[in-house]
Amino acid sequence: MAGRIPDTFIDDLLSRVDIVDVIQERVPLKKAGRDWTARCPFHDERSPSFTVSPNKQFYHCFGCGAHGSAIKFLMDYDRLEFTDAVEELASRMGLKVPYEGGRSSAPQPDTADLYTLLEQASQMYQRTLAQSEKAMAYFEGRGLDAATRASFGLGYSPDQWDALKNHLGTTPQRVALLEKAGMLVRGERGAPYDRFRDRVMFPILDRRGRTIAFGGRVLVKDDGPKYLNSPETPLFHKGRELFALWQVRQAQQKVSRIIVVEGYMDVIALHQFGLPQAVATLGTATTREHAEVLFRNCSDVYFCFDGDRAGRQAAWRAVESVLPRLRDGRQAHFLFLPDGEDPDSLIRQEGASGFEQRLKAATPLSEFFFAEMARDVNTASLDGKARLAERAKPLLAQIPDGAFRDLMLDELNRRANVQVRVDAPESTARTAPKPVERTLVRTAVGLLLQNPSFAADVGSPVGFEALRQPGVPLLLDVLAVCRARPGLNTAALLEHFADREEAPALRRLAVMEIPGESDALQAAFAGALAQLEKQTVQQRIDDLIRQKGELGLSPAETAELGQLLSRKAVR
Repeated sequence: MAGRIPDTFIDDLLSRVDIVDVIQERVPLKKAGRDWTARCPFHDERSPSFTVSPNKQFYHCFGCGAHGSAIKFLMDYDRLEFTDAVEELASRMGLKVPYEGGRSSAPQPDTADLYTLLEQASQMYQRTLAQSEKAMAYFEGRGLDAATRASFGLGYSPDQWDALKNHLGTTPQRVALLEKAGMLVRGERGAPYDRFRDRVMFPILDRRGRTIAFGGRVLVKDDGPKYLNSPETPLFHKGRELFALWQVRQAQQKVSRIIVVEGYMDVIALHQFGLPQAVATLGTATTREHAEVLFRNCSDVYFCFDGDRAGRQAAWRAVESVLPRLRDGRQAHFLFLPDGEDPDSLIRQEGASGFEQRLKAATPLSEFFFAEMARDVNTASLDGKARLAERAKPLLAQIPDGAFRDLMLDELNRRANVQVRVDAPESTARTAPKPVERTLVRTAVGLLLQNPSFAADVGSPVGFEALRQPGVPLLLDVLAVCRARPGLNTAALLEHFADREEAPALRRLAVMEIPGESDALQAAFAGALAQLEKQTVQQRIDDLIRQKGELGLSPAETAELGQLLSRKAVR
C-alpha cells in the first residue's frame, strides 16, 4: 500500500491517457458521432446505453448509472484498488507514480514488503533450481526448455527445513511477513519452518506480474501431497486467481480465447508448443470469479477436462459458474480428453495443429448443458419433459437477457414441448436514472464540469459567494479547483470530487445534455453566473428591507440599500 498520490499527478495522468483505448481493450466500442458506444459491461442489456466521451475522458451508462474516468473503469472492470489502477495506467504511459511521504507512510506498510519478499523467494528458488541436478532432471524429463523455464520463473525449494527462512527471515519482522505470505508454518513447538521443501516450484503471478503465491510439486513419491499450493493470504485468493494469466496477456496484445486446463505442466506445455492461451485454476473448481476474469480477457473460453466422471462433474461446475456471465458475444466450449491423456501429453504427440483440431471439435456449452440436463431423464415421456423443464428453468434464468438466453429458452421449449418462461435476471431490472432537473446552479455546474476551461474567464472574487441557494457552495468549490489546476479535463475534475457526498450528483451533471457549440456554451455559462450575481443582489436587498422593518438600518446599511436599488434599476 502506498502513500497518497498527488492530485497533480492524477491530473497529468488523465490528461495523457485516452480512455477510449483503455476501454476498447476490454469492451468493443462503436463510433457514434463524437462519442463511442457499447452495451454496458456492468449490467446486462440488449441495446447500447454505455457511452465513452474522448472529449471529456469519461464513460457513462444511461441504463445503470455506471460512470467515471479511466481510473474508475479499471477499478470496476478489472477490480483493482485505486492505487493499482493508477499504477497500471501510469505504466502504459511510461510514468512513475510519486507518493507523498513515500510508500512507507501508508496505513498498511507491509503489503509492498510482502510482494518484495515473495519476489525474493521466487528468485532464490530459480537460483537453487540451477544447483539441483534432480530438479533440473525433472523439468528436462518433461521436455521444458530453458526459455520456458525462465518465462514461468520455475524453481526448486531445497530439501531443508529452513532454507528460505535462513535466506530471507533475517529479522523477526521478516519472519512474521513470511508467515503472513504463507511461506513459513509453525510446528508443534512453535518454531517456524519452510512450507515448501524438496519441490519444484511454480510462481503464481497476479494481473500485474507480481508474485503472490506458489505451487510446489514433490520430487519424491509419497513425500506429502503431490501438489501443494500457498494458503489464502492478503495477496492470494485461489478462487479468484488463474495460473499463467499474466503470461497469456504478455504473449498477445489482444487475447481472443483462453484454454482452461487442470495442471501447471499442462499449461506450460501448451505455451511451449505454440498455444500461449492456457491457464489453470489453483486446486479449486471454476468459480464465478474465475468466469468473470476469463471473460474480461476474451470472448471464447475452452474448458479442457478428462472425459471420465470426475472430469464431467468439473465441467458441470464450470457451466454453473459461467452461465451468469454469458452475455451475447461470449462463448464457452468443453473439450473432453481421451482416457489416459492430458493436454501435456496430447500436444507433444499431436503438436499445436492437432490440438487445434480438437479445440475446433469441442462441445459448445449449449450442447453440453442439454445433454447433462437430460441425463437419466426419459424425454420421450411427458413426465420426463416436465422434469427436464424444471431442471433447466432455474439455470437458464441466470443467463443475462439477450439473444443467447432467448435461443437457450427456445431450445428448452422445443425439447420439453412446452412454453417455458423465466423471469429476467435481477441485474436486467435496473431502471434508468431520472433526468437531472435543470436549475440555474445545476446548469452552471454542469457547464463547468463539461468545460473546465470556462473557469479561466471568471473574475475574482465572484459576485455570488453569499447567495443562499442549494448547490452554490459546490459550484464555488468546482470553480476553485478549475482555477487552481488549469488544463484539467472532466475526468480529472470528477476524480477530485470522487470521495465527496455530492459525487453522484456531479456525475449526473457531467452528462447532462446542454446543446450548443463551444462559444454558445461559454456564453451560457457566463450568463448563468451573471444571473446568480443578480440573485445575490436581490437577496441582499430583501435582507436589508426586512431588517429595516424589524430593527432599522445603520447609515452605512441605508447607503448600501440605495446603491443596490440604483444598481438594480440600471440593469
